Amino acid sequence: MSETHKRRTGIDRLAHATAHSWHGLQAAVRHESAFRQELVLGVLLLPAAWWLGTSWLERVMLGGSVLLVLIVELLNSGIEAVVDRVSLELHELSKRAKDYGSAAVMLSLVLCGWIWAEALWARWAS
Repeated sequence: MSETHKRRTGIDRLAHATAHSWHGLQAAVRHESAFRQELVLGVLLLPAAWWLGTSWLERVMLGGSVLLVLIVELLNSGIEAVVDRVSLELHELSKRAKDYGSAAVMLSLVLCGWIWAEALWARWAS
């Protein structure tokens, strides 16, 4: 790490961290089709969470499950980028790392779907 990075504190550090986070989101939108698809879903579902949820807890669960999918997708994309950066050669450990990331995305999608299905059921079945 450079001396400039080590000296950053407070607001300056926060500003640089925020810029890096923004660049990461832009890169994900530009290079990751799965992230783009989930982002479109998120743009539709986040406002729907306010309508569907009947309490702050339900709204947090609905919206949080959508954000969790996006977070896990970003982490999975990061794993894939590092694995590809190290080597494009087929290797069992590379495959395993990518499969673990993919499984994490799948589980976050299952959780999100489950939460939304329960909320919809509670809203219309009662």
